[in-house]
Amino acid sequence: MIEPIEAEAARPPIFNAQQEETLRDEPVERDGAITGSNHSDTHTLHEHVEAEKAKGRIIVDFEPGSREDPRNWGKGRKWFCTLSCALLCLTVALGSAMPTGDLKSQANTLHVSMEAIFLSISLFVLGFGVGPLIFAPLSELIGRRPVYCISIFFYFIFTLPSCLAKNIATMLAGRMIAGIASSAPMTNVGGSIADVWAVEERGIPMAIFSSTLFMGPCLGPLFGGWIALRTGNWRWIYWVLFILCGVVSAFTFIMPETYAPILLRRKAAKLNKDNNTNVYVSKHDLDTVPFKQQLKTSLLRPFILMFCEPIILFMSFYLSFIYSLLYALFFAFPIAFEEIRGWNIGMTGVSFVSIIIGIGLAMLSMPIQERIYARHCKNGPVPEARLYPMLIGAIVMPISLFVFAFTSYKGIHWIGPAVSGVMFGFSMLVIYISANSYIVDSYSNYAASAVAAKTFMRSCIGASVPLWITQMFHNMGFQYAGLLLALIGCVIAPIAYIFFFKGGRVRERSSRATKG
Repeated sequence: MIEPIEAEAARPPIFNAQQEETLRDEPVERDGAITGSNHSDTHTLHEHVEAEKAKGRIIVDFEPGSREDPRNWGKGRKWFCTLSCALLCLTVALGSAMPTGDLKSQANTLHVSMEAIFLSISLFVLGFGVGPLIFAPLSELIGRRPVYCISIFFYFIFTLPSCLAKNIATMLAGRMIAGIASSAPMTNVGGSIADVWAVEERGIPMAIFSSTLFMGPCLGPLFGGWIALRTGNWRWIYWVLFILCGVVSAFTFIMPETYAPILLRRKAAKLNKDNNTNVYVSKHDLDTVPFKQQLKTSLLRPFILMFCEPIILFMSFYLSFIYSLLYALFFAFPIAFEEIRGWNIGMTGVSFVSIIIGIGLAMLSMPIQERIYARHCKNGPVPEARLYPMLIGAIVMPISLFVFAFTSYKGIHWIGPAVSGVMFGFSMLVIYISANSYIVDSYSNYAASAVAAKTFMRSCIGASVPLWITQMFHNMGFQYAGLLLALIGCVIAPIAYIFFFKGGRVRERSSRATKG
């Protein structure tokens, strides 16, 4: 399974240069591959190389210093790949949130309840949890570029039913398939950036990519609201998204392949063809795992880890709550600004800029975490050192919800909810990156499965939010609903502190967790 995006977003990086070379040579999910622990049923790459040489096989690798290796490409080509990947994720993020710009008109046109139209958001988000279970192993079999081409093409095609939908069934079917199809960039892009940038060069590329990943959903309501307001037709939200998907889909066909095993496999095949032989073999194909086994691991191991590992279970639950709050605000902000203050849908979309500002502030604070981590890990890596930002975010998050709830009265200036949006954006990002990094750091040899477990839980819980959040704010009253969410944030905040102080003991008792 590929190295997960959450491993790439961590600062400082979770895997050092030597471990990343191991990731390029051996599957990340193989026991002991990263940490170097010995297992009687695990053969090293060196042993396989020697065995194949004894059979007269020629091991194909990149020529040292050549442009065959994506890590040795020129800066221009590397940045082309990076910005292309960022564009893919931005397109997907917009697709999840743009329709929230004018859901009421959609419900009226299709003659359904608001609850029914909310399903169009829920099913799309649910696809984010299902798709990676297939796309992750598939990218190892055929490469990153073909997966992107397939993914975005089907995302493009199945956005069209939403543009033309005459009934709710067409809308929901299209959104569900589009959500599953569009999940590939969220799964593979972190690995694509790791393919072309060395660890020490990855800071700025990952910052640019992360900004699209976290800010993209907040731009969705902004764009969707103004499109609907200016055109007077909600279908233009989907038409604009459809056009964007079409452009990006065409763009994927000129993206270069970056996955080293696929490039070496092609090189070996070319050498065999040119020399009319079969002695050339890629070093990555010496001990391959059958696709059926990869798929089985991808589907089963995440659930085993979810229910057997307390760190994954509780951290996944915490991140699912944070993710759910983001989607909850897509529905709560319109109530706070449209219903309570009388703003139009365009200006309500502008209110999401407050969250983007908070995310930007959090990203600027990440270098501080690097210095704290370095001091904490003088004697070797300690996964709990990743949790310092989360300790702050766990406190700021419920405070932001308290502010949001009790500044959303008629007659109270809009700056109150805007400030809460900044606080929420800041706490969301520091919690998310911190907890994700902790999960990957704590389960280095099972990082992809650990993240898949978290992603599945997050998507399932997040997908449920549109189905109940509006009713909660209307029936309980805005202040009491906001208070309830804030209190839940207070109740689960100790999770960060418990694992910060006791996480080492939990890992020592686990047979799968990283020791130390």
